[in-house]
Amino acid sequence: MTGGYELRLPLESVDAAQFVQQCAEARTLAVEGRSDAAFAKLGKALGLWRGDALAGVPGPFAAMERSRLRELRFSAAEDWIAGMIAAGRSEEAIVVTSEAIAQEPLREKLRCLLMLALYRCGRQAHALQAYGEARSYLRDELGIEPGPELQALHARILAGTVDDGVSRWSAPSSGGPAPLQAPSPAESDRAVPPRTRLSLRQLPSRAHMFVGRDAELEQLRALLGQAHPARGRATPIFAIDGPPGVGKSALALELAHESSARFRDGQLYADLGGTSDRPHPPFDTLGRLLESLGVGRADLPVDVEGRATLYRSLLHEKQMLILLDDAVDMEQIRPLVPQGSACLIVTSRRPQRGLVARYGAHRVGLKPLGPGSAAELLAKLLGSEGEMNREAAVHRLVELCGYLPLGIRITAAALLEDPYASPERLAALYEDPVARLDLLTVAGDDGMSVRAALTASYRSLSTEPAHLFCLLSRVGLEVISVPEFSQLLGVHRSSVTAPLELLADLGLLERIGSGMYRFDDLTRIFASECAEDAWVSRQLSTLSRSVRPAPGEGEARTG
Repeated sequence: MTGGYELRLPLESVDAAQFVQQCAEARTLAVEGRSDAAFAKLGKALGLWRGDALAGVPGPFAAMERSRLRELRFSAAEDWIAGMIAAGRSEEAIVVTSEAIAQEPLREKLRCLLMLALYRCGRQAHALQAYGEARSYLRDELGIEPGPELQALHARILAGTVDDGVSRWSAPSSGGPAPLQAPSPAESDRAVPPRTRLSLRQLPSRAHMFVGRDAELEQLRALLGQAHPARGRATPIFAIDGPPGVGKSALALELAHESSARFRDGQLYADLGGTSDRPHPPFDTLGRLLESLGVGRADLPVDVEGRATLYRSLLHEKQMLILLDDAVDMEQIRPLVPQGSACLIVTSRRPQRGLVARYGAHRVGLKPLGPGSAAELLAKLLGSEGEMNREAAVHRLVELCGYLPLGIRITAAALLEDPYASPERLAALYEDPVARLDLLTVAGDDGMSVRAALTASYRSLSTEPAHLFCLLSRVGLEVISVPEFSQLLGVHRSSVTAPLELLADLGLLERIGSGMYRFDDLTRIFASECAEDAWVSRQLSTLSRSVRPAPGEGEARTG
């Protein structure tokens, strides 16, 4: 050797040599079945490490030796972590494994061990989340899917059938816990929750005689046709909104039913009760959806975050359609938004602008049907498309229904039920604004009532917008503009802008321009009723305060 020196030391003085030797001894002890001694030996070997081997030493030999020792170190770490899990020290294993993954994120064995440790701690949702993170990292960095071992473990965690063999600490040469081989066909069937082996078909029936909405359906079909998750084009989210009775659910169900073949894993449906007295909280809705996906009630996570994580994990690779009907706001919707190839349709009275901003949802705002489509719907419901002699009465009827599908369907039911009724006679009754909302109701069915639909929106208003809504019915303005209305009330424009926008969002006013609104006929009638009820209530309240019992009145007389 020229121009250098050679340092000769006994092997016990070189930590790298000691590390390799102790790893070999641990392997021998494991083969002999002395798992505890092997585990202790590995811990001692790993304790020799202080940073990277040969850090700062240049040259190809140093680079190769650094790589060899690093591989030995992480292989030993995997065996040691497996021993920790087998010894019931899963909480510690989570910390150690997370630190190791931060240094070697591509080692799938470490990802497996993290999932196992989380699962052993009862954190099934977080174990599934760890799989999702591993899958996303591998796809982003290398464009590949997780290997068979990681996928098999994921399936077994979903099914709650993780191999009990992982509790045995095996020889270090095996790479940690007992190998999780790809499941056989019978095992694969067991790895799927029982209720998800059958394709889920939860959609309610579509509307009878769906008419119109051709432009909206064409737009939605085109967006669905462009989706291709495998090529990076995500399945879209659709947000359908509009005033009461306009047919939001009908459009959503029409699209969902005709697209069902695209979603081979089925369709989920949840009524969020947005217009009811008590909208359903996401915690309860997630519970119902997870049970539909095969999660036992006893296995449901106890918090919203845990349920949402498990829900997203179960749907991540599923070709499923989820329809969330009658939503309130983003607080209710956000935990229910899936990931991956699942498609989401949300209906709501209010525009869900948060869905558009956060998730790039495609918003479809519905308005009442056009006169031609409205008349066609009523004619088809009556089974009398060819009766041209009554065309004028039919057109007048649908106009009096505000061209709302809900009102038209109620009208058709009334005509079909009464053999003496006719479009002309019913139209004459509808001309009376006092009676019209009374007639646009199906007795015994609260969901088939125009007044009930409007009441649900009115009931959600706070005091100021509700008072403004009533006041608007009394001022006699055909077009309600912010400047004119604020001047009429003697207040600043900002005081009326937000309430008017809220009324428009809820379908209680129609936007016809920037800062310009108007009532449709049915809503004007309803607003007048609300104003009358409010006036009567105030009068009764005033009267009750002014009447005081005379002294001694109401007391029993004696003597």
